Amino acid sequence: MLPIAIDVMSGDHEPREYVAGALRALRDDPQLRVQLVGEPQLIASALAPLPASVRERADVVAASQVVAMEDKPREAIRRKKGSSMRLAVDLVQDGRACACVSAGNTGALTAIAHFVLGTLPGVERAAIISAIPAAHGHTHMLDLGANTKATPEQLRQFAAMGAIIARDVYGLAAPRIGLLNIGEEDMKGHEVVQAAHALLTRSGLNYVGFVEGDDIFAGTVDVVVTDGFTGNVALKTMEGVAGLIADRMRQEFQSSFLDRLAGLIAGPVLRRAAAGLDPRRYNGACMVGLAGIVVKSHGRADGVAFARAIGTAALAARRGLTAHIANALAEGAAN
Repeated sequence: MLPIAIDVMSGDHEPREYVAGALRALRDDPQLRVQLVGEPQLIASALAPLPASVRERADVVAASQVVAMEDKPREAIRRKKGSSMRLAVDLVQDGRACACVSAGNTGALTAIAHFVLGTLPGVERAAIISAIPAAHGHTHMLDLGANTKATPEQLRQFAAMGAIIARDVYGLAAPRIGLLNIGEEDMKGHEVVQAAHALLTRSGLNYVGFVEGDDIFAGTVDVVVTDGFTGNVALKTMEGVAGLIADRMRQEFQSSFLDRLAGLIAGPVLRRAAAGLDPRRYNGACMVGLAGIVVKSHGRADGVAFARAIGTAALAARRGLTAHIANALAEGAAN
């Protein structure tokens, strides 16, 4: 069995939604076992209607505190040692879980993960990486919010870790890496990206140079590297545009009888296209560079999306993500 610790108390939804996601993950993966960290009575009531075959793979870990979305990272570490978020990370540190998943406060989760697990040798800061739908599959992008600022050396480390994940977890032989910038020309960008560009050019990675925002979706590279501030803004913009397009399409196909008829005819094609771009399908971003696996779910994730995040954690654990990164960095073999 593969044990995954789940923080069911943190996020924008009620705990029942995250428990539902965990149970969906159990149904999808018969080798999975979950440790549901939170308020025992709430968890027990959500588990009660389920078949015994599912309940027996769900353990309850009591937590007396919750990290709120407005809590500052330092306060979460100092004052909420009994929180569901902290205890979920502790389970990974203690070796009782192979990974943990939380939909809670990103800053607090990043701080707690750094404090409890620490980073791997050769890694200054962990970064958040996720798959983004692209023209020919998907593009991996990091950092998506763990660090609002990054030094040139940290960006180089992000690139190395992104390459390792694309290669060793997703099977890409020689991942192409691009550094996000305001233009592809060598002279563009501020001092940090210019210095990072110089480091990456000499790194031995399959670095193709600067890329722009539209390259994220074009599939011209496999890994896009940026700081967490820019990456998070880009990610939220993508989500907003996707939601706008979906809403506009629904409105257009309901404006008249002929439009509704056209919608019925085009429905199967549109549903397939929408499924491929559904943000829930890509929920679950790994915090790479830590001495343990931590996956950040979107705070607004429903049960379906949360199950995806748990699946991401299970995949990372099965592929030995932490060991791959540690070994590759130690050997200088990220390329």
